[in-house]
Amino acid sequence: MDRQKHILQSIYRLVSTRADENCCCFVEDDSLFGPDHKIIYRHFATLYFIFVADSAESELGVLDLIQVFVQVLDSCFENVCELDLIYHFDRVNYILDEIVMAGMVLETNADLILEAIKETKKLEQEGSTFGF
Repeated sequence: MDRQKHILQSIYRLVSTRADENCCCFVEDDSLFGPDHKIIYRHFATLYFIFVADSAESELGVLDLIQVFVQVLDSCFENVCELDLIYHFDRVNYILDEIVMAGMVLETNADLILEAIKETKKLEQEGSTFGF
């Protein structure tokens, strides 16, 4: 747990002290993950969305992934904020599962993701038990 706490604090310190106007969205810190990893982040209002990726991942692809994730969150929560992420973490996890599963990007089209979320919500409201 101490290692995880150290990583979270170090990453937050790295990204929160950077000026958004003057800095790119990529940070490297060899002491945290080694020379083969990058910290890729976007800052939206008061929220930071941070991914750690190895050199095999495209930085721009991850930035696009973050953009799609935030766009879907904004559509689902009407201007997403910290409280939405805290109190509706199950919905946030479901949205992320619609985009990424087992480390593989499944979908980056925000409209298709929103459609899948609406279909699931409709099934939940109907009380569907998948035929049982």
